[in-house]
Amino acid sequence: MDTTKTVRKVAIVGYNRIPFARANTAYAEVGNQQMMTAALNGLIDKYNLKGELLGEVAGGAVIKHSYDMNLIRECVMKTSLDPATPACDLQQACDTGIESAVYIANKIALGQIESGIAGGVDSISDMPIAVSEKLRKTLLKARQAKSLGEKIKTFLKLRPKDFSPLVPRNEESQTGLSMGGHTEITAKYYKISREDQDNLALKSHLNMAKAYEEGFFDDMITPFNGLDTDNNLRKDSSIEKLAKLKPAFDKVNGTLTAGNSTPLTDGASCILLASEEWAKERGLPILAYITFAEIAAIEYVKNQQNLLLAPLFAASRMLEKAGLNLQDFDYYEIHEAFAAQVLATLKIWESPELSAELGLKKPLGAIDREKLNVKGSSLAAAHPFAATGGRIIDVMAKLLNQKGSGRGFVSICAAGGQGVTMIIEK
Repeated sequence: MDTTKTVRKVAIVGYNRIPFARANTAYAEVGNQQMMTAALNGLIDKYNLKGELLGEVAGGAVIKHSYDMNLIRECVMKTSLDPATPACDLQQACDTGIESAVYIANKIALGQIESGIAGGVDSISDMPIAVSEKLRKTLLKARQAKSLGEKIKTFLKLRPKDFSPLVPRNEESQTGLSMGGHTEITAKYYKISREDQDNLALKSHLNMAKAYEEGFFDDMITPFNGLDTDNNLRKDSSIEKLAKLKPAFDKVNGTLTAGNSTPLTDGASCILLASEEWAKERGLPILAYITFAEIAAIEYVKNQQNLLLAPLFAASRMLEKAGLNLQDFDYYEIHEAFAAQVLATLKIWESPELSAELGLKKPLGAIDREKLNVKGSSLAAAHPFAATGGRIIDVMAKLLNQKGSGRGFVSICAAGGQGVTMIIEK
């Protein structure tokens, strides 16, 4: 059945986030629910949504406690939205925020809902701690014991080592390598220099510092827990300071440092999406439109340099469907998980040989780097996993709205060898 005539335009109507904070700093005593609720409440206040019944709210967290199993719905219930507003949790590592936007956008495009919020949150500070498998099974067995004697007998089988806590580890279960460990391999494989990585990191900080000074973020961020700006931002960063940092992953021959890699971070973000009719009825701005999106995955266990390169495939497929070239954009927002990952992506786009080696149909070509991450990106703002997608979409929507027209390209890589790309237009 031909459904093309029923697909509606999806408008980005609003945005909000709380400042991002390095783990164990400003948000050390709060968790996912408090941060996500704060981001939602800021959005509700800005766009007069109190008492509004929305079609759905979607989002998630990469790291969360078992009691956060219905996280987004619990957050919605703590806001002033109509409590009949449904909500759901999604999770796709660092793609969580942008995938939530795709989920809501698709429902609006198909006429299933008129409006919705997409978002994401992550707290590294409030990381869940699990018990050992033997202790877990012993506790379950003790619950079934019919007498105190049986319980004691069950517990006596435990040994001191069984009481050691298990903390989530930032590594790929398929390889045992951290994301930084994989990206070190990427940097070596594609010959990405330390100097180029540090230069990209510096530009991110300087661009974001300038954006703050110009007031670009004034209407995008709700202060929270005593913080009103991203506390990872280094306004006084310099090449000399970055050059002094020691390698963070490969201590001997590495080029990735704490300066050209994103730190573990806490934060939350959200965006308001709607049909044109819904927005106009409420006198809300149409900042831009989401027009295309694509998800991709890549093999990274045998080819460990591939972990964060899936957006290359997403971009190629998306541009082909959209009938566009990579150069047909006014702005590019590429998530800076690591400077080396961004530089490898740009290098592959520019090289017929590297593109062919990776299995891409053709090289997409070079972009104007002065259009890349013009307000700074993850290296400056930092990276609360599920919240990054919302932050990047927010920035792109505002850039296009300020310009009054144009087209923006968004790319986000993720753990598990996955990635999402999106086209936003005004």
